[in-house]
Amino acid sequence: MEITTTDLGLAARVQHLTKTFGTGESAVRALDAVTVGIRRGEFTAIMGPSGSGKSTLMHIMAGLDAPSSGRAWIGDTEITGLSDLELTILRRRRVGFVFQAFNLVPTLDALGNIMLPFDLDGRRPSALEKARIDGLIETLGLSARLRHRPHQLSGGQQQRVAIARALATAPDLVFADEPTGNLDSRSSREVLALLAAASREHGQSIAMVTHDPVAAAYADRVVFLGDGRIVADKPKQSAEQVSAHMLAAEVAA
Repeated sequence: MEITTTDLGLAARVQHLTKTFGTGESAVRALDAVTVGIRRGEFTAIMGPSGSGKSTLMHIMAGLDAPSSGRAWIGDTEITGLSDLELTILRRRRVGFVFQAFNLVPTLDALGNIMLPFDLDGRRPSALEKARIDGLIETLGLSARLRHRPHQLSGGQQQRVAIARALATAPDLVFADEPTGNLDSRSSREVLALLAAASREHGQSIAMVTHDPVAAAYADRVVFLGDGRIVADKPKQSAEQVSAHMLAAEVAA
């Protein structure tokens, strides 16, 4: 009998995942036989120094990149081997993204950016979805900024628009790649608190790549990568515990 991802309570998982860049002697193994799952309704931080493979892992889990070998699932759908079109539709309907660079459309105002997933899917939000989006806009303090374009917003406001867009369709899975990388400490704390609340209050599964121990401390679980392998998988950690672990790993290396 096959164990399904749903039985395991996993929103996404990868098995024996390997990713190599380049060929021959110059080949670099970014991921080396990684097996890990993102649990439903949990906020997971993926940590590691630069070059540890954490962004590569997230891109493959999200279907933005293909592995050299191994398998990946979003929910019960195996995404390795899906066509580009199938992947695009799956991501649009089931996955939200928050990037370090905000990735907002400069010609659209804040509301237009938030509604983009629905426009791309060729549909209007239902009454229930609209109520949810209104709630998000209020929670994120964006009500007075909806008609502003990205260049008229601060970095923190732009990232809040990006979070509203990522959560607008109530995706069961949200990937955040260094979401506080371009923010000041106050905006960072607000953004991290919002991501934590999305998982705690709405049962969303969040996977966040970060190298910041303070950011990782907001998560329910911290997965540490080193040289393309998972070197530790720990329940909620304080920033001090995360820093100590990273320091010990660097000394050992």
